[in-house]
Amino acid sequence: MAIAAVLFDFDGVLVDTEWAIYDAWHRTFISNGHPLPLEIYTQCIGSDFATWSPKTHLEELTGSSFDWHDLDRRRQEEIVRDLADEGPMPGAVALLGKLKARGIRTAVVSSSSHHWVDGWLERLDLTGWFETVVCRGDAERIKPAPDLYLEAVRRLGLAAEECLVIEDSLNGIKAANAAGIPVWAVPNRVTACLDFSLATRVCASLDEIAAAF
Repeated sequence: MAIAAVLFDFDGVLVDTEWAIYDAWHRTFISNGHPLPLEIYTQCIGSDFATWSPKTHLEELTGSSFDWHDLDRRRQEEIVRDLADEGPMPGAVALLGKLKARGIRTAVVSSSSHHWVDGWLERLDLTGWFETVVCRGDAERIKPAPDLYLEAVRRLGLAAEECLVIEDSLNGIKAANAAGIPVWAVPNRVTACLDFSLATRVCASLDEIAAAF
């Protein structure tokens, strides 16, 4: 069946936000005497701290408790600072343009908040490319549960097999698989260490995906 819609994860797929978030967490760990290897941190990529929590992990490593309210505030300030000049992921706009020219519908499906995702889409003038944006709070559970992808399919009025998901994380791939949607993985510098064998296809870049249409 021909692809009628492409459902994009946001963080790490459309914008390279993942590295700044990881780097801020890594600095927190290093300042407390411990590294934070990507192989460990990526357990929470695409989901939330219910899947795996860096906060709990650091407390277990140090045997200490932390003022997370203050640390979270400072870490968020660092992330915003580090992403000040960030633009769309290379190839993102070209891919969106090619899909539009082909009449293929597009949506964003993210475990992040609307505040975060919508803010980035507006800032980078990407909002108009997408028919709908599904985020945390729009369905009962986030990834790796299938709920967000099922909600996107429902909004588009399509069958799952008519869609294609673009993901960068194992949690996202599991969510797409559980929703019955084919999924192509595009590893980035944070998630490249993951095993993407559950994906339908692994692509080196968004340009490679564009070449497939």
